[in-house]
Amino acid sequence: MSRNFELLQNLGKEQDIFQAEILETTVAPLPPAPIAELSVTPLTLSMEESQRDEMAKLVQRLFLVPGMDAPRVVVVSGTESGSGCSWVCARMAEMLASQVSASVCVVDANFSAPGLHREYQTENLLGLSDALRDPDSIRKFARPIGRENLWLLSSGADSAQWPALISSDRMRMRLAELRQEFHYVLIDAPAINAANDGIVLGRSAEGVVVVIKANSSRRETARKAVQELESAKVRVLGAVLNQRTFPIPQRLYNRL
Repeated sequence: MSRNFELLQNLGKEQDIFQAEILETTVAPLPPAPIAELSVTPLTLSMEESQRDEMAKLVQRLFLVPGMDAPRVVVVSGTESGSGCSWVCARMAEMLASQVSASVCVVDANFSAPGLHREYQTENLLGLSDALRDPDSIRKFARPIGRENLWLLSSGADSAQWPALISSDRMRMRLAELRQEFHYVLIDAPAINAANDGIVLGRSAEGVVVVIKANSSRRETARKAVQELESAKVRVLGAVLNQRTFPIPQRLYNRL
């Protein structure tokens, strides 16, 4: 099955699932991230040409809209397990890093089922769980991956022992440190119907991007996930319809 996807926003579809829009943020940003040439360094993650085009449009709408205070710290969470959230998060981070020269850090906060290290085909020996108990700089636990400006903070080898720390003061301090160290931070979180980690992390971010699996996720499940986020006063930046089996007509993009 191909992994086509789209950001469900202003397509006339969001009312069938939920209301979602890119919202302004009041967080004081770093200086604007300069745009880099797309051909400076080839993408290292495997995507078909059509997938790259769609991912580029998704990244543009979320992070690089001219004249907007675009979000810098974003949580990516599926409505349910198996939505391909880690796949979307990893490729979103790589595409963003290919379009800006500013630093991008992708963080695996899915302690119960970490997957970002597998997306990047690397080990998971030192990561976020270690940073939550070690006072050293967060840079010690992140590593450059694929590009000069792309960094990975994996979950850590003993991450199964640390899920309770998601809501700790230590986690909030580490997220604040990530915001200072990197221009963009993308956080891969557990599915919303499996844990409240995405909601907790979303409170320390500019918002949450919800990943919905095409032809699988139920509308009621998606609505409930968004209602839980909104009840917790967490911003919903949009939804990604993942694993579409048909390409998206250009006329839909033209309406954005």
